Amino acid sequence: MSEKKTDLYKKIYEIVRKIPKGKVSTYGQIAKIADCSPRVAGYAMHSVKDENIPWQRVINSKGMISFPESSQGYDEQRAILEAEGIFFNEKGKIDLKKFGWDAGIEIF
Repeated sequence: MSEKKTDLYKKIYEIVRKIPKGKVSTYGQIAKIADCSPRVAGYAMHSVKDENIPWQRVINSKGMISFPESSQGYDEQRAILEAEGIFFNEKGKIDLKKFGWDAGIEIF
């Protein structure tokens, strides 16, 4: 991995560590803060090896988990989020107005 990519991933992980328990963020929100594309934020989350990075708190812009439904990754992420007090509707969506992270003050 290039030094530039490593530095960007570190920046993304630093941002994700700030998402509090009981809140979620989207790949797009993380990307905007990190000044990269949502796809890069997704690649970074896919590459997480540090268990202190709350990867489960990053979801897609539809308010849904990006893993295929009924996959091991989906089930694991959903179980962790539910244990943190996050609710899913009958379609598997999270209410971003209720559970979305307001990064404003915490980041800047």
